[in-house]
Amino acid sequence: MKLKRFEFNMFPVNCYLIWDETKEAVIVDAGCYYPEEQQALKGFIADNGLQVKHLLNTHLHLDHLFGNAFVGREFGLKAEASAQDEFLLDLAEAHCRMFGFDINEPAAPLGRHLADGDLIHFGHSTLQVIGLPGHSPGGLAFHCPEERIVFSGDSLFKGSIGRTDLPGGSFETLRDSICGRLFALPDDTTVYPGHGDPTTIGNEKMDNPFFR
Repeated sequence: MKLKRFEFNMFPVNCYLIWDETKEAVIVDAGCYYPEEQQALKGFIADNGLQVKHLLNTHLHLDHLFGNAFVGREFGLKAEASAQDEFLLDLAEAHCRMFGFDINEPAAPLGRHLADGDLIHFGHSTLQVIGLPGHSPGGLAFHCPEERIVFSGDSLFKGSIGRTDLPGGSFETLRDSICGRLFALPDDTTVYPGHGDPTTIGNEKMDNPFFR
């Protein structure tokens, strides 16, 4: 399995493009706000001959969905995310104004609802959906056991965890989600978060100040 990380600049946010030898691919968190960022994502996909099969959202806070409508137009896909986060789509425009800017275009509606235990298939690869409420009510992670990687969204960061003061957030729920679900993964699992650099489960269990 191959992976490309794009760091888009509005907040900034990590967007991940994942594919295997079949050239089938998934996008995780298309946070591309600016047209040049959208074209960079599109260009990489075209240059590498990839076929995007899924658009996944770890959660539906505004910075993670700026590019959903663009991906929908370009690749004929609707975002897949938790039904528990769907209410956030209606709040996206107001949340942008709260941060002092206009939304680039209205939030696109979801296609498939994802839940804990669901499987995402592309090419010869599979991602397992892990429910991680706390940062948002419907937070999700995407885990590939064979590759020992997990995409944690804004639940777990290198040395930190996600904020819980936004609608539907809960510090206790988030901490329980991480301890019960992510920390059950092997210590050598690489964590690809929604912001910042990768880490490992083992490093976070040992060094993350929220779990000492």
